[in-house]
Amino acid sequence: MPAPVISLAGVSHAFTARDGRPILALDKIDIAIARHEFVAVIGPSGCGKSTILRLIAGLIRPTRGIVEIAGARVTEPRDEIGMVFQRPTLLPWFDILGNVTFPAKHKHGRVDAATRERGRELLELVGLADFASKRPDELSGGMQQRVAIARSLLHDPEILLMDEPFSALDALTRDEMSLELLRIWTERPKTVIFVTHSIPEALLLADRILVMSPRPAHIREAIEVPLDRPRGLETMTVPIFNELANDIRRKIFSRTLAA
Repeated sequence: MPAPVISLAGVSHAFTARDGRPILALDKIDIAIARHEFVAVIGPSGCGKSTILRLIAGLIRPTRGIVEIAGARVTEPRDEIGMVFQRPTLLPWFDILGNVTFPAKHKHGRVDAATRERGRELLELVGLADFASKRPDELSGGMQQRVAIARSLLHDPEILLMDEPFSALDALTRDEMSLELLRIWTERPKTVIFVTHSIPEALLLADRILVMSPRPAHIREAIEVPLDRPRGLETMTVPIFNELANDIRRKIFSRTLAA
């Protein structure tokens, strides 16, 4: 087996409450993720899903344990990681191309011609080539999230961390964006960790689903998704899709209620 691109070994993380008491968010997390694997993380609210992303991104350090990328310990933010958050957080004073190329401006203080061309290529990839000169408030929510995805790909990161990126969208737009993400991932393969509360979304997108327990969280179960690729809307209509969704739902709710 090849060495994992992302590895968390014995990772625990505690926050400090206002009264000074430690609050254990994650407890002995072990994860190994292969190159170009698409992994979804689901679990109850407040169980530490976003904390895992922040640890991998190098935004925080674990209280205990080791986080590694390609065998190197993570101690700070890294260029090979792109992040997409729940909301696109676009800058209203920049046009769409300016928002996509903003990471270069933030890091280097300028945007050169090659970066602008790269930005245009990414807007083409996400289907927004004709909107490069528009302002964020001229785009729908789904279109703004496409811009956020394009921005996260500017430096061609090996790893893409996505924190419930479609949760603020309506159901139809959410399905559309899931299919769009599948297309982009197929054309430009990345190692993806995708946090979601939606079991159907996780099944449609992921190779593997990590089910987390309530806080202090650990990985309760890792579920391989036995659905052939490529996937599309028709995938959600096959009987095994609903069988898998119901099985995962039973596992999550029965154990949550028992706890």
